[in-house]
Amino acid sequence: MMNRCAAVLLFSVFFTISSAAQKKASVQRQPPGDVLLLRDGWTLQSSCKVDKKGEVISTPQFAPAGWHAVTVPTTVVAALVKDKVYPDPMFGMNLRSFPGMNYPIGSNFSGSPMRQDSPFMVPWWYRKTFVLPESYRGKTIWLDFAGINYRANIFLNGKQIAGYDDVAGAWRTYEFNVTGSALAGKTNVLAVEVFSPTEKDLAITFVDWYPASPDKNMGLFRDVEIRTSGPVAVRYPTVVSKLDSDGRAHLTVTTLLKNGSSQALKGVLKGQIDKAEFSQDVEIGPNEQKDVTFDPAQVQELNDDHPRLWWPAQMGKPDLYQLKMSFEIGGKASDTAETKVGIREITSKLNENGKRIFSINGKNILIRGGGWAPDMMLRENSQRLHDEFAYVQDMGLNTIRLEGKLESKQFFDLADERGILVLAGWCCCDFWEHWQNWKPEDYKIAEQSLRDQIYRLRSHPSLLGWLNGSDNPPPPDVEQTYLRVEKELLWPNPVISSATGKPTSVSGDSGVKMSGPYEYVAPSYWEQDSLGANHPQNCNPGGCGGGYGFNTETSPGPAVPPIESIQKMLPKEHRWPIDDWWNFHAGGGEFKDIHVFTDALNARYGAANNLEDYTTKAQLQTYEGIRAMFEAYSRNKYTSGGVIQWMLNNGWPSMIWHLYDYYLRPGGGYFGAKAALQPLDPVYGYDDHSISVVNSRYEDAKGLRVVAKVLNLDMTEKFSNESTIDVTADSVVKATTLPEIAGLSPTYFVALRVSDASGNTVGENFYWLSTKPETIDWGKSTWYTTPTLSYADFTAMAQLPKVKLNVSARSERKGESEITHITLENPTKSLAFFVRLKVNKGKAGEEILPVLWQDNYVSLLPGEKREITASYHASDLGSTSPYVEVKGWNTE
Repeated sequence: MMNRCAAVLLFSVFFTISSAAQKKASVQRQPPGDVLLLRDGWTLQSSCKVDKKGEVISTPQFAPAGWHAVTVPTTVVAALVKDKVYPDPMFGMNLRSFPGMNYPIGSNFSGSPMRQDSPFMVPWWYRKTFVLPESYRGKTIWLDFAGINYRANIFLNGKQIAGYDDVAGAWRTYEFNVTGSALAGKTNVLAVEVFSPTEKDLAITFVDWYPASPDKNMGLFRDVEIRTSGPVAVRYPTVVSKLDSDGRAHLTVTTLLKNGSSQALKGVLKGQIDKAEFSQDVEIGPNEQKDVTFDPAQVQELNDDHPRLWWPAQMGKPDLYQLKMSFEIGGKASDTAETKVGIREITSKLNENGKRIFSINGKNILIRGGGWAPDMMLRENSQRLHDEFAYVQDMGLNTIRLEGKLESKQFFDLADERGILVLAGWCCCDFWEHWQNWKPEDYKIAEQSLRDQIYRLRSHPSLLGWLNGSDNPPPPDVEQTYLRVEKELLWPNPVISSATGKPTSVSGDSGVKMSGPYEYVAPSYWEQDSLGANHPQNCNPGGCGGGYGFNTETSPGPAVPPIESIQKMLPKEHRWPIDDWWNFHAGGGEFKDIHVFTDALNARYGAANNLEDYTTKAQLQTYEGIRAMFEAYSRNKYTSGGVIQWMLNNGWPSMIWHLYDYYLRPGGGYFGAKAALQPLDPVYGYDDHSISVVNSRYEDAKGLRVVAKVLNLDMTEKFSNESTIDVTADSVVKATTLPEIAGLSPTYFVALRVSDASGNTVGENFYWLSTKPETIDWGKSTWYTTPTLSYADFTAMAQLPKVKLNVSARSERKGESEITHITLENPTKSLAFFVRLKVNKGKAGEEILPVLWQDNYVSLLPGEKREITASYHASDLGSTSPYVEVKGWNTE
């Protein structure tokens, strides 16, 4: 204890800154119970510096002198960073200067014990003083915690209301009846003593994604609020939809009632959704909690002949209804609750090959998504969340996977509103999957955590499904517990035993695969590995990572950011050549460096000789890999059920696994994904040289004109084909196959364009290819990579002639957005290759981020002219004017 406290004191000295009868009845038009969000005005301090107990700390007489002023939600380390106790952990190796962070680089700190001298081995106190309105008098008062990591003792006004043994579990939510302790019209003091998780707790870890915070994210990481009601509170209302083949909807409505009194009570539970109103008499025992359900077989109003369905954004409109519930006692509302719900039905089945295919409202959907990474210190940023969802939609993704990091209410609300699906579930590779070491308490915490999260999430129409395990399915007893909870709470979506192809004795085949890779593989990998391929060595249960089945997580490896992000994350002396500072910003375990990716880059494009050269080639290689992965799964639907790119984003500045980086800078991977996910995508087949059109729209595309050209490095046309095809909704049609072509240059190009019947361009793609085939060593496949024996040769692209583009730009204001229109023209007889556009804050300013580009990293053929738009927050310009910067592989 003395050593741990000494560590805190050392930093503080230098840094601290101060089913009865069913009835039809209308819901009373009155607001729900009062809600008081306890966000500002908290203070924080280590227990090493506090010599009083919670009964004293939670009184007005206690003076928190020298405590840190904080805003909740916040973890302890996040608060200390904000208060300048510690430096910015995102830059360079600053994180290594934090106490307890001297573990080996590349190891999984979250799975290791915290050092005994760490200042976070001891509990930390959160304290909040607040005044409750006089109007709260006579009401039932509830104190809610949406997330505590990991254990806590909770005190209010000198009384302990919950303790260490009962408040345990990062994914638990807590609601306490504090009517007897809270003081209406007076000053109240709340004190929470928070304990950090150990490596043997069901906590929050980042596995091999990026480093963990030194406090293991201990703290109040979600909202704390006071709520009021009458004797009975209404919680978690939801709708479960079942659709007939003719589109008629049958709605089951359910909600949780909580009796906060010591008396048995009778009342009427009323509900309304759109024009449907319904009610039933309810009896509830003293301090009882009970789920009450309305069955459409008994309530005619819950059968809708013409529902407005919720659809993912690419399939239709994500329509939402307002569900209103109230509980009345003696004709007076005790409590009301409202939530937005969607009428939709998500199902999944195993196809003839045993692969899982998802359907929404009776229509198949190819899942194309990315794995979500929260901020390393679990900091929340509302605007950033909006911006990231805008990126997801802009790329054409339809799904986000949450592996054990179950996000805030705002996250799920945005997913509902924007029509983005969410595949949620538990984490891998930590105590969540160490079932053999679980104690009786862990089984209890796991079951209650699932119950709390299912209650919280079940009303959101964006939820695609739930994974009861990640890299492994739970053992039979745990899986049966999970399935029981999900059934009891009417979870409306598919449940899958794990994200892997491992079957279980309880639920059978999962129908999915987690086969990797996660490291660099050749672009041809995704199509060379096909269903039924007989490789000398399989990667994982379910096969390898090629474009078949439903791959719950996979990736072509590192995603080194553009040069500006490297300059932002690393000091000048460590930007080039690659060194341990780069590796610190890679991953853990097998991903502790990026040498496999770099070896491939140097072999394929020529050895990089400086930072700019390396980062440019990195964008090119990442663009290639991401596009190839998504296009393989798209071209093969519904032999494929979909793919989750590992990952979507990063929780800290990283060299690996993202489609846009920590600074919200879109690079090669972003635009490779966007190219692959355009609604009408012309696709080159690396396996058979076919040219296909993938229609991701849910309407037929007739009379499409598909032009395919093969060009040498000097732009000599070696082949051209034009075909006219019809592509039905959500399908793929092969337009042509490229023949064997003599006289190709070692590096050559395939340019594809699709036009509609009116001549408008509706899809295009540009590929760079090599006459030297890439050979894949299937016999040495592992769970994370399949080596490349020989690489494609693109080194001749260094000899592309210099090109001077004609560039013009204009900007306009539209509401809160600024739109910049850029016209590019290539007046030369040479290719302008991989041209990157930026909009900066004035001529000498930084790039404006976030930004939504119509397209980027584009190539212009001789004589080609294109207009490209960029949209961004007008407020990000400040007092400057937009300045367009254009720089390509071979532009002057």
